[in-house]
Amino acid sequence: MGDVTVIAETGTEPRAARSAAGTPRPIARRRRSELATFLRSRRARVSPADVGMPAGPRRRTPGLRREEVAQLSGVGVTWYTWLEQGRPINASAQVLDAVARTLRLDEAEREHLYHLAEVPHPASPERIAEAVDPEVHRILDAMDPMPAVVYNGRYDVLAANAGYRHLFPTLDLVGQPERNVLWQQFVVMPPCCCALLNREAELSLMVATLRGTYGRHVGEAAWEEFVGRMCEASAEFAQLWHSGDVAPPGARVKLVQHASVGQLRLSSTSLQISGAAETRIVAYVPHDDETGQLLERLRTIDDPMIGCPEHAEPLSRTHERLLRASRRVAREMSAADPARSRTDPG
Repeated sequence: MGDVTVIAETGTEPRAARSAAGTPRPIARRRRSELATFLRSRRARVSPADVGMPAGPRRRTPGLRREEVAQLSGVGVTWYTWLEQGRPINASAQVLDAVARTLRLDEAEREHLYHLAEVPHPASPERIAEAVDPEVHRILDAMDPMPAVVYNGRYDVLAANAGYRHLFPTLDLVGQPERNVLWQQFVVMPPCCCALLNREAELSLMVATLRGTYGRHVGEAAWEEFVGRMCEASAEFAQLWHSGDVAPPGARVKLVQHASVGQLRLSSTSLQISGAAETRIVAYVPHDDETGQLLERLRTIDDPMIGCPEHAEPLSRTHERLLRASRRVAREMSAADPARSRTDPG
């Protein structure tokens, strides 16, 4: 016999049904017990005044009463009572959200409620990180000379230490939205000048990792705009994207070709940043002694070469070329819009 569950969430009496959940009953009972304790503790901290209700006489219960939580959440008193007693009942995301609002749960508490009730947690849309805290910058600096960078879920570069800048010296030549690894590799950089020796495999894996993150943001305007922009700008990216492959971030060995010192073998490791959703530090550790020595040499080169053997040029020359191109675009924009040239100091 399976656990008995309740499938009616409103009205005065819950209706019973047999559970189809596959969770072992001892674990399910433990979760229901924890859920009951959690709900009682959250209810006790919310006063009637917090939710615009009169306290009334002879109130012995700290916080709200069960019937008040049920009323404010729009559910039956019996159903909520059974939920708080830890009985095996079903709950939908909509009803749990209503209870969470009544009990004034924050995002962490709301997610905890969902886990205890064994309901998939619909993560709230979050604005993707565009900056990191000063503490993260200090961590990156402490990791130097080991190259380290901070990516968000879309591979925007949010911060990097000196070791990473020596490894990928074009980082500081671009601004947003070009300060994105995918945009640089698929749109800006000619395939022959890609620093990744196993370019096809690496970029395929990066797109699969991006899709894994995108799955939590389907329909969000910022994500749909980014993916659409990438697909429009790069047929190669579009082909990989439509393949549907998915992969998580993880450790791997990267082969990097640097025009100034040659081939480097680097082990990359992702470290999640607490409190910053889908933001991670990626550290690059020399995979062998030779790579360690080459990284040390890189730090002594003031004007490194960048690009493939055919197109390699000093970083300073690339900077001058990009600066001239930027000025040309600014002049063209000013010519097209004279009012802009009078008001825009750039």
